[in-house]
Amino acid sequence: MRGYIFLLLSIIFEVTGSAFLKLSDGFTNLIPSLLLILFYGLSFTFFVFALKTVSLSVGYSIWAGLGTAGAALVGVFLFKELLSGINFFGLIVIIAGVVIMNMGKDTEEKSEVQTS
Repeated sequence: MRGYIFLLLSIIFEVTGSAFLKLSDGFTNLIPSLLLILFYGLSFTFFVFALKTVSLSVGYSIWAGLGTAGAALVGVFLFKELLSGINFFGLIVIIAGVVIMNMGKDTEEKSEVQTS
C-alpha cells in the first residue's frame, strides 16, 4: 500500500510539473521553469520509492496513464484547452488500461500464492 501512496504522489508531482512546463513558456519564465524542475524531480524521486514495492510494468503503466489523464484535465480546467469527443474517449481507454493492468497484477499474485 505504501508503494501506491508514493506512486500517487509521483503522479501528482508529475502533473503539476507538466502544468509548470506550459507556464514556463519554453523556459523563458524563470519561476515556472524552476518549479517544473522541482516538481519533476519530486515526481521521479517518489516514483523510485514506489518501485521498491510496485512492479515496473504496473507502476509505469499507472504513472504514465494517470499522468496523461491528469495533464489533459489540467489543460482543460486551467488552460481552457478543448477536449474533443475522441480525446475524451482516448482518456477513458487509458484509464481502462490502467484498471486492466491492475487486475492482471492481482490475478498474478494470487496464482503465485497458490503455487507456493
